[in-house]
Amino acid sequence: MDFSSAFVLALRALGRNKMRSSLTMLGLIIGVGAVIAVIGIGDGAATKAQEQLAAMGSNMLFVGSGSVNRYGLHVGSFQTKSLVLADARAIVRECPSVSAAAPGTGIGQQVVYGNENWATQITGTEPQYFEVRNWPFASGTSFSEDDVTQAATVAVLGDTVRKDLFGSRNPVGETIRVGTLPFKVVGVLTPKGTSAGSNQDQDDVIIAPLTTVQKKLLGQEWLRWIMVSAVSRQSSYVAQQQIESLLRDRHKIRAGDPDDFVVRNLADMADAAAEQGTVMTVLLTIVASIALLVGGIGIMNIMLVSVTERTREIGIRMAVGATEEDVRLQFLIEALVLGLIGGTIGILFGVTSSLAVSQGLGWPIRIPAYAIAVSTLFAITIALFFGFYPARRASRLNPIEALRYE
Repeated sequence: MDFSSAFVLALRALGRNKMRSSLTMLGLIIGVGAVIAVIGIGDGAATKAQEQLAAMGSNMLFVGSGSVNRYGLHVGSFQTKSLVLADARAIVRECPSVSAAAPGTGIGQQVVYGNENWATQITGTEPQYFEVRNWPFASGTSFSEDDVTQAATVAVLGDTVRKDLFGSRNPVGETIRVGTLPFKVVGVLTPKGTSAGSNQDQDDVIIAPLTTVQKKLLGQEWLRWIMVSAVSRQSSYVAQQQIESLLRDRHKIRAGDPDDFVVRNLADMADAAAEQGTVMTVLLTIVASIALLVGGIGIMNIMLVSVTERTREIGIRMAVGATEEDVRLQFLIEALVLGLIGGTIGILFGVTSSLAVSQGLGWPIRIPAYAIAVSTLFAITIALFFGFYPARRASRLNPIEALRYE
């Protein structure tokens, strides 16, 4: 018996019991759909996390002032005053794996424009900050080095601040009040969205010259942080070691004593997010695959019932010349058809349910081609695996006993 003839006969046999065949395929449909949905949602979430980390900056490292140990009590981060502008200059000058560094500090302030006001974060830094953060302008320009030198009262607005104070208008050239000081708006940044991990709005910020914030808003000269851009992602780990060694030497920290600063590598955060997403996707995929196994057991059960019901038919086929291989092939193809149809419907179910979750909950979705291919292959393999025993049992029936079966 050739494959095409066996395939047609399998469709006819399954068509005689449409409801039973549909219920048999239900486990495969749910299993394939669940696997595709889980992979789609998991990959989408991982991609979103990577995009959020990339939005924070290019090959970026964060150097922050550390905690203070007062009488054995460690008091929070950003409390030491040892991180200074000279450290930022030394990092660029003496660390070969560093391409740029932007020193900075910050303070929360109420900002006023006309009848509108908004509480936001004022960040003081230098013009290279926008390069380190890979943050382009929607309108206007950055403040200049001269503005930093002169402690000019100029500001660049994040998109959230722009919306809350100006709505749809272009604020470039307008004057806002930060605390009691008037600031001229020179630029507006493109939206970056929320940051990975902290989930804070990166656009809810006003960026001004470092000296302006230090002298006119804070009254302090030490830095809270330094944003550092490494030459490449691979070299960011070398840059981290170079920065730590340099700052320990500059701050005269003896061997064995704790650092008075912290250095965080965003590449570590990206790798951790990717690993966490992979682990969760694998675990959820394993759980979803259980439905495929249940579907396979259903196929075996219904095929055994079919063999029993068609015992006389099998005897007649063997009596007119069908071999054991022909009978085995016939029932294996029936199992294969169940797997193909169930897998195809499962793919449609998985894609549809993924899109529904994306629309309903706002989660990102990314369904890779391998997810569809692997799910389909798994469904077919399960169908053939669990269909083999019933097919083998049918092929080993005694023709004479089968013809006598009532």
